[in-house]
Amino acid sequence: MILFIVTWVTDQRVAAQWVTRKQNYVVVQVYDFDESGWQEKQKFEQTSKTGWVGHYVPLPLFFAEDKLSFYKVMSDTRGYKHIHLVKDGKMTPVTSGRWEVIYISKLTKDAIYFVSNEYQGIAGKRNLYNGPSATQCLTCDLHQDRCQYNSAYFSFNASYYRMDCYGQLPTVHPLLSNNSFLSILEENKQLENILSEFQMPTMQYDLWYQMMLPPNFKKSKKYPLLIHVYGGPCSQQVDYHFKLNWGTYLSSSNGIIVASFDGRGSGYQGDEIMHAIYRRLGTFEVEDQITAVRKFIDMGFIDKDRIAIWGWSYGGYVTSMALGAGTGLFKCGIAVAPVAKWEYYDAVYTERYMGNPKENSDFYKNSSVTARAKNFKTVDYLLVHGTADDNVHFQQAAQISKALVNVQVDFEAMWYTDKDHALTGSAFYHTYTLMSHFLQKCLVHPK
Repeated sequence: MILFIVTWVTDQRVAAQWVTRKQNYVVVQVYDFDESGWQEKQKFEQTSKTGWVGHYVPLPLFFAEDKLSFYKVMSDTRGYKHIHLVKDGKMTPVTSGRWEVIYISKLTKDAIYFVSNEYQGIAGKRNLYNGPSATQCLTCDLHQDRCQYNSAYFSFNASYYRMDCYGQLPTVHPLLSNNSFLSILEENKQLENILSEFQMPTMQYDLWYQMMLPPNFKKSKKYPLLIHVYGGPCSQQVDYHFKLNWGTYLSSSNGIIVASFDGRGSGYQGDEIMHAIYRRLGTFEVEDQITAVRKFIDMGFIDKDRIAIWGWSYGGYVTSMALGAGTGLFKCGIAVAPVAKWEYYDAVYTERYMGNPKENSDFYKNSSVTARAKNFKTVDYLLVHGTADDNVHFQQAAQISKALVNVQVDFEAMWYTDKDHALTGSAFYHTYTLMSHFLQKCLVHPK
């Protein structure tokens, strides 16, 4: 068993969450400490039959007034994450429905404050609620044009809380007391005024995908398409969180449509979708990106000869697997710090999603980027990695490079000496300049 989370309940009481190496079984034990040693006061066991426990890991405990029973977010019988009360080793659901509680924000003697995606049934939205009796949405009617992706920070007794309200405009930070609006602490008006002077892309949302459309977009034109992918277990890219990023620049300045799609394996839509890639990384999450591209082409405004894909970390892995699928859909792709083989990655992470290599050898073998090296002959590929990456080790990129050279694939590569997974400092700016130039050649001014 692995000790995963420890929660101090009182000065003499502690709760420990233990997980098996497969991470599909969790034991919560509540102990008291006295002169004679540790005394167990409560034990609770949690098992997943379809995958791993929790979103990424087991979620924290929130103890009730008796300091023994506790609230925890975990899967219900239908596979949706909801708040449960655990008392005397048994759990009772507090919330329910075909939506998910993301996390508990604050627990008081009178209420549970939590964030969920229940409102409008859109997985990429976040709203603050209080319950458990007569559950009330506290943000659903709060600045609806601005506050579509919310979080809250509470005072000690929750009499005051500050909101972080994200949406399609810059963030606003309202202050509330006893669920009543008091004032706006910051509304980023100066940033909003600055942005109004620029031609900004517009966001188009649908369940599962979002598109960043260039200024003055016309459906009658054909645009290059860049897929921005992450795709890891329980990830979510399609949300209502305001962003100013590289995609904003590419869309507004280069006329590129930047799209993201949350396929199977993504989070906050129930375990059936999230656990679809359990013990088979590199399958459905890759296939769904390819399917999404075909759907985007069918919309009529995508230039099918100018389609690219890019991602960082797990996104670099999905990018490489998609390019290596040999579909002919992609003209080029960029992989930053990608995994090449799961055998080379962190064992706790990998075995949570793939199991032990000896017990799942076929899927470990089939999930390798290097096995698809020959298919890279028909695409332009940029491989980027830091030599001091302590997350996805440089060994991964070196193995991809070796496999491509062995089958005589022409590709571009950039190694950042002594830089870690985030490629910080001068390397960060250099990376985005490099990638911009690469896409100029591939999408904007192709030969």
